[in-house]
Amino acid sequence: MRILLLTHSFNSLSQRLFGLLRAQGHEVAVELDIADSVTEEAVALFRPDLVLAPFLKRRIPQAVWSRTVCLVVHPGVPGDKGPSALDWMLMRGDAHWGVTVLQAVQDFDAGEVWAWEPFAVRAGASKSSVYRREVTQAAVVAVLRALLRFVPGSLRPAAAGGTQSQEAGQWLPLMPQSERRIDWQHDDTATVLRKIAAADGFPGVLDAFWGQPCRLFDAHAASSAVVARCAAAAPGELVARRGPALLRRTVDGAVWIGHVRPDDGQAARADGASALKLAATRVFATQAAALPMWEAPLLRDDGEWDELRYREFGPEGARVGWLDFDFHNGAMSERQCLRLRDALRWVRARATQVLVLAGGQEFFSNGIHLHDIEAAQRIDGDSAADASWRAIHAIDDVALEILTLTDRITIAALQGNAGAGGCFLALAADEVWAHEGVVLNPHYKNMGNLYGSEYWTYSLPRRIGEAASRALLRQRLPLAAPEALQRGLLDACFTDGAQAFAPEVQARALALACEPTLAQRLREKAARRAEDEARKPLERYRAEELRHMQRNFYGFDPSYHVARHHFVYRKPHAWTPRHLAPHREPRPVSPPPQEDESLDVRQAHPRHARQGPA
Repeated sequence: MRILLLTHSFNSLSQRLFGLLRAQGHEVAVELDIADSVTEEAVALFRPDLVLAPFLKRRIPQAVWSRTVCLVVHPGVPGDKGPSALDWMLMRGDAHWGVTVLQAVQDFDAGEVWAWEPFAVRAGASKSSVYRREVTQAAVVAVLRALLRFVPGSLRPAAAGGTQSQEAGQWLPLMPQSERRIDWQHDDTATVLRKIAAADGFPGVLDAFWGQPCRLFDAHAASSAVVARCAAAAPGELVARRGPALLRRTVDGAVWIGHVRPDDGQAARADGASALKLAATRVFATQAAALPMWEAPLLRDDGEWDELRYREFGPEGARVGWLDFDFHNGAMSERQCLRLRDALRWVRARATQVLVLAGGQEFFSNGIHLHDIEAAQRIDGDSAADASWRAIHAIDDVALEILTLTDRITIAALQGNAGAGGCFLALAADEVWAHEGVVLNPHYKNMGNLYGSEYWTYSLPRRIGEAASRALLRQRLPLAAPEALQRGLLDACFTDGAQAFAPEVQARALALACEPTLAQRLREKAARRAEDEARKPLERYRAEELRHMQRNFYGFDPSYHVARHHFVYRKPHAWTPRHLAPHREPRPVSPPPQEDESLDVRQAHPRHARQGPA
């Protein structure tokens, strides 16, 4: 079937469906929803059997839906209508919700329901988290069920597999800030967390720190021990700081607020400064410096929030270390990279046989923190090129620690998606595991034709070979985990979702630590690393990559800086990138890439010649 994905942006759900539908043999193209005329032109060029809209903010033009089956994915149960479906659901505290696939008609969310899939709502989950996990998984099931009802040449679905008729439902408007407002003198911790969770991603909760308006994101409950330390503070008072977050007292506890977006009431300012979301301690650095720093130990089991957490399990002589680095949206600032580097150095002294690098629950990593780099220019008056240079050195330091940890097996366990430098950071580990819902973006070129670092010129060719490495980076397409497994980027792919993944990783890691042949495997690993170092030192790989990155950051071509600016300020797209839209006129054919001396590994390393789990 020829399927056109019509979407506001190529987001996580769109990418998941893109990979899944292609794996099932469908011919899939993408068109970004820019204007009615553009959509009509795309349909005329691609001539799809069906248009699938996983994420829209505008109506599909009548000229399209009246002639072609157009299915819209709505993050709500049948009968739910409106643009803030998840916001209202989370504010109500519903325990169950669902995803509906319905046919586009004149009115929003009013067409015939082709399929829907219910799901249980995780307690305390934010809107972004529910969207990336439960909504995405339910959408996959509902879309596949809806496609089974497609009848070639007909605008109506097959009767078989239809859903029961639903009541007309109530239209709920875009949720206003008046519904989200926090009353610090009366709202308890659960209410504060629910309000911020329901506004996560967009639009945030309008509030103020030190009298300055800002929108709040990324909230976490403080432990009872921390609440006891700030018992004398008044509700609403800012008490302490940790990492990116500020601690604020509630009527019955306290919450850590990790990220804010300054808000001066001029969202459409020409310089876009009001759209930049950053760590709370970054935006209010001067005021936060007067607050005490309440550090949390890396090894702890008290439930206290922090970006980093380490634990161990298993019998003596077969111990597994587990390191979480849960950075907001997977973005890693220079500060976060250096802190992770130091944590890995500390972990070296622990007597473990296996180390699981668990990343975060929503993302493993998405590489360097582009918002933080933009802030260096916009807020600090620093050079964005200098900030980029420091950030890439910091994340390279993290990759180096993983690559040189030769006395234990390292496992990158992808609980969520990974992109750009974060994807290649995972490849520094001995084993890379993921569940079927993970999407990888193993390329850099979409960010202004970046060359990339993180020792990818060493770690990628040793897995899949030089030619395959070049092809992978050129294609600039997302890879669903099953395809990534087939292509050698993953060593194992198991379970169909995040909830069952972590327990299975724990069981497999412990089994690996108990293997009688582990000592021999570790000796072979150390010998292999020594041989590779003698052949070409890691420092040389890094230097060669950074020569290219220096041109990206400081050279005459501003593509990276322009792309970064457009990304962090969510500038509207002017066209659909041609690698997503094969129906568009192709760009002029580029000459074959020149040989690069930094890729001198001619074939996949024997350790990674297989494609299945250990």
